[in-house]
Amino acid sequence: MDFLGGLLDKVILYEGGEPLLQTINNIRSLAQKARETNDQSFYRQLKAEITALKQPHRQEVIRAFSTYLQLFNIAEQNFRIKRRREYQSDTHKVQPGSLEDGIENLQKDHVSAEMITELLDSLSLELIITAHPTEATRRTILQIHKHIADLLKMRDYTSTRYEKRVIEETILNEITILWQTSEIRDKKPTVANEVQNGLYYFENVLFDVLPRIHEDLEDYLYESYGQRFKVPSYLHFGSWIGGDRDGNPNVTAEVTWQTLEMQRELVLKKYKESLTALRELLSHSSKKVASSPALVASVENEEKTMPEEAWPTKDEIYRRKLTIMLHKLERVGHHDGGYHSAEELLADLYMIRDSVNRHHPESHPIKLLRKVIRQVELFGFHLASLDVRNHSGEHESALAEVLYNVNIASDYKHLPEEEKVKVLLKALNDPRPMISIYDTFTPETQEVINTFRMIKRAHQTFGERSIEVYLISMAESVSDVLEVLVLAKEAGLYRVYPNGDILSEIHIAPLLETIEDLKNGPHMLETLFRIPIYRNHLTVRNNLQEIMLGYSDGSKDGGTLTANWLLYKVQKEIHEMGAKYGIKLKFFHGRGGSLGRGGGPLYSSLLSQPPVTLGDGVKITEQGEVLSSRYLLPDIAYRSLEQATTTMMCAITKQKMNEKQGKTPNEEAMQAMDQISDYALEKYQALVFQDPDFLTYFKQATPLNELGDLNIGSRPMSRKGSARFEDLRAIPWVFAWTQSRQLLPAWYAAGTGLSRYVEKTGNLRLLQQMYESWPFFQATINNLQMALIKAELSTAEEYTEMVKDPSIAKRIFGLIKDEYELTKKMVLQIAGQNELLDYTPNIKESVRLRNPYVDPLNLFQVYLISRLREHENADEKAEDLLMEVLLTINGIAAGLRNTG
Repeated sequence: MDFLGGLLDKVILYEGGEPLLQTINNIRSLAQKARETNDQSFYRQLKAEITALKQPHRQEVIRAFSTYLQLFNIAEQNFRIKRRREYQSDTHKVQPGSLEDGIENLQKDHVSAEMITELLDSLSLELIITAHPTEATRRTILQIHKHIADLLKMRDYTSTRYEKRVIEETILNEITILWQTSEIRDKKPTVANEVQNGLYYFENVLFDVLPRIHEDLEDYLYESYGQRFKVPSYLHFGSWIGGDRDGNPNVTAEVTWQTLEMQRELVLKKYKESLTALRELLSHSSKKVASSPALVASVENEEKTMPEEAWPTKDEIYRRKLTIMLHKLERVGHHDGGYHSAEELLADLYMIRDSVNRHHPESHPIKLLRKVIRQVELFGFHLASLDVRNHSGEHESALAEVLYNVNIASDYKHLPEEEKVKVLLKALNDPRPMISIYDTFTPETQEVINTFRMIKRAHQTFGERSIEVYLISMAESVSDVLEVLVLAKEAGLYRVYPNGDILSEIHIAPLLETIEDLKNGPHMLETLFRIPIYRNHLTVRNNLQEIMLGYSDGSKDGGTLTANWLLYKVQKEIHEMGAKYGIKLKFFHGRGGSLGRGGGPLYSSLLSQPPVTLGDGVKITEQGEVLSSRYLLPDIAYRSLEQATTTMMCAITKQKMNEKQGKTPNEEAMQAMDQISDYALEKYQALVFQDPDFLTYFKQATPLNELGDLNIGSRPMSRKGSARFEDLRAIPWVFAWTQSRQLLPAWYAAGTGLSRYVEKTGNLRLLQQMYESWPFFQATINNLQMALIKAELSTAEEYTEMVKDPSIAKRIFGLIKDEYELTKKMVLQIAGQNELLDYTPNIKESVRLRNPYVDPLNLFQVYLISRLREHENADEKAEDLLMEVLLTINGIAAGLRNTG
């Protein structure tokens, strides 16, 4: 960081001169002294220095601190890459959590080759990128970050002074460009902008990293077990961007279709690049080697249909074949001459592989050929499966209009649940359609109908993998699920034929997100499983039911500790119930990037699930700032994904071994968590829902109102444009608390839950044993540690100055502060630590080094928001003040690495 910080100092000196640099250094020095000494006189000097600054000098100081934090993040990622390379260079050590480490652990546990085969068959991880608006940094800025990161890596492995000097000059130029680039978006991104942002990660990182993970796993297994296992394509990325229409009127059927076209355009472009590289490599001559008769026959037959001469050198059979394949890729989507499906392209690649195997050593397969095959297996012609999501109320309203139109139900919306189910089952059993192409509906209903018709068309054009799952937000009843099946029937996605055969082309996944949804979910699903027509739908779908679990609204309703415990229990209950009916369950975890919305490292997210649920496959959302922090750089992406792979392999194997040995979860620990959760829920709801002043405090003591101007997503901040707490989305709820350094959603009420349990039972030792031996509880306590160390209540207290009624500010903040101290005390006792994050000194040190840069930004933010909300000074334009506030939001987000 010293190197990058020194270069930024040079840029600031050039841009603003010695006075600007001196001001920045003075503020940073005061912030460091205030932190190190806890001397309030330094803190008062810091505040005085900040409030004395005037425009435009003030904005440049804010930008400087924000840019230092951006560069800090880059330096930190570079350190992680260097550390990984050091492990790889050491012949005696393997990096913890790496693929090699995972396989070594499997061998230590005496996992046989037969068990490895069984393990690989059950391994499945899908990561779903979303456009949830929590990435405060513009894509342009992220690209500059990537350039700097790539240059830093080159600098570390360059040996000559000349090359180092050239690289350092280039980095200086990049930092200069970074300084001279606008940090704030002028307007909200469109859905198409968001799609392009998501595609960036596929094009520049995932298209190459995902095949590499698979092939490395195959190679490490071969080295350790002496046999080549077939590693299935277990690791996939999907997307919600362009498919998630819940609360976002900008996502229409047409927009979803355009998204699919953009995805196919990119994947075909990447295949052309891959096949061209493969054609360069496979220069084998039929004068030297004997290729397969099948390959020769296919080339001679297909060359006759080529519009122009194929590869000119006749004895280079692979190059001739690949030239034909490139032509067929160019013709995809046309009526003649092109591939109709990715399976046809795969068949040609398999033909090349089988032919190459006739004359190439089997123990040393050609890496590039293997990689291209894996790419097509992973990405098809659709690139990423696009999930479609909508609110249950939209389906109900649309069906109510349809049913009224055909005189089946005059007021479907207000029927009792039992009557709704009867109407829906009758519609599902009737092969006749209820919707005619000549019918006219309200625009809202027509859009719902168009969406289902679009899915059918997408299956015919891009393949069924293009859209595999339809998600229902706020799924509270059986009718909410059956309504989607009826709408699917009307679009030809579901059908019962006269001979009893069933067509069903899409998974229907309810989203359980509120505390009540989670409690009622198991009963709702069991009722569905008992309905013959729904069971038949599942039979066709390989007896697989997908269920999405929402971490955001549950945490907002009941606090993070209660929500996470309820999610854990619900998974176990639903899994056991599904086993009773012979149904496999895939849980889709709707985690955010922040700790208050289920965030944390990917491997930690997996460890905190009931192990018994991992064998059916796992889906997890990856959103906002998580995408750039994990997937902007190939080395970091690889590290995150290999850790997730290792975690899943070891957890699934351990679970299977425990089953064979008859080991069951500790009932005493489960009962303890029930009590802790109940105490925590009571404490949380007493503040958030029962205290009449809480909402006033939240809106005035955080930058909630200013967040909407940040233009970080195409979706509104609240459902229905409402000001009610119930309709506020979880993202701005968490984002606002994070900015004010209170991070309340990530820890509040946990201390009360834990301490009351100890008071009632005296059994602190049990909680300590749970921390030592139970991955779920350990992940819970460690996430609390992370939240508590990022929270900074001395800084947070500054935000209480913005609350108009001082008595409200003092009382509510007092409750928060007391709970913070209690939570910290309990967490340290349970973990057996003296300070927070003692178990991970690298992260602890990172937080310590960032604070002197984040603290001034918080003080700037409080001062500027106060001025903006009062705006009595005619010399200061409101738009200038707002711009500075938004710059502080960006900087704090960069410093804390978690936004929403």
